[in-house]
Amino acid sequence: MTPRDQEIQRRTELSVTRVTKAVFPNTTNHHNTLFGGTALAWMDEVSFIAATRFCRLPLVTVSTDRIDFKHPIPAGSIVELVGSVIKVGNTSLQVQVDVFVENMYLDGRERAIHGVFSFVAIDEDKRPVPVLPQV
Repeated sequence: MTPRDQEIQRRTELSVTRVTKAVFPNTTNHHNTLFGGTALAWMDEVSFIAATRFCRLPLVTVSTDRIDFKHPIPAGSIVELVGSVIKVGNTSLQVQVDVFVENMYLDGRERAIHGVFSFVAIDEDKRPVPVLPQV
């Protein structure tokens, strides 16, 4: 394993981000399930935190890959969002976010939403910069 690969592995492990939320009525739609736009905003935030923890540089979201909504998330549920860096380029990186849903009063959980977010590290002039220092 190269020094760069070792550094990527180290930073990936340190940057995993977990956020737990309760789905309250103010975050639901007319079906009494989590509003998709709210879910996407939460996912973008978690992916941004994971990406920032990885490189500790200013970042911008440049794209989202396919977002799959597998199961509805009813009001009164608990959700856990888990963000992990899955790919590192020169100036960019990708973060996978999985959203798990669980009933507040029963054991168990299932993956309800999955997506990938891409980021580019930038300098003060908004130009791309390497996400890793030279190792």
